[in-house]
Amino acid sequence: MDAKEQNMISNIYAHKEGFNATYPWFSKLKSQGFNPFYVAMDGEISVIRSIRSVWPKVKIQRCLWHIQREGMRWLRTYPKTQAGKELRDLLSTLCAIKTIKERNVFIRNYKAWLIKHRIFIKSLPATNLAFKDLKRTITLITNALPDMFRYLKEPIIPSTTNLLEGYYSRLKADYNKHRGLTQKHKINYLKWYCYLKNNNNL
Repeated sequence: MDAKEQNMISNIYAHKEGFNATYPWFSKLKSQGFNPFYVAMDGEISVIRSIRSVWPKVKIQRCLWHIQREGMRWLRTYPKTQAGKELRDLLSTLCAIKTIKERNVFIRNYKAWLIKHRIFIKSLPATNLAFKDLKRTITLITNALPDMFRYLKEPIIPSTTNLLEGYYSRLKADYNKHRGLTQKHKINYLKWYCYLKNNNNL
């Protein structure tokens, strides 16, 4: 989707999100002259790999909402440890970051949290649920950080994929009214839906 124009650029019907589905799709788009400067997306590693394989110089903006939701899900609604409570509180501020100063505060607080709780986390047994939750969330944030705040320097880049997620939710709700379609008709439904939406006829 073109986030600025809010139009669907291209779509495919795929049974599973991943490299095998997206690499041929992106390669075809590139052969047709499509060369994006940035892509806002969730953190699916195989899709990131296919994007960077086709467009090595493209800038990726990781969706802040996905990072926040995933991290807070792993930390639970009521974390059992003080480290978990503090990290959850920090994550809750992520989607509200609008300035470089706020970004710097977030990164500084995250690094301070790592230093403060490093020994405690290492002391937890590897089989401990709190250890697994904390390690997952640390890995998520650390891996995403290089691509987390591009929108602050280039305002044209959206900080989340919420626009596309909302589009997909409405498409799915409309599609569910037509249960029992063959795969051929499902594919045609998707193409017609996007075409009519782009032309304000739906």
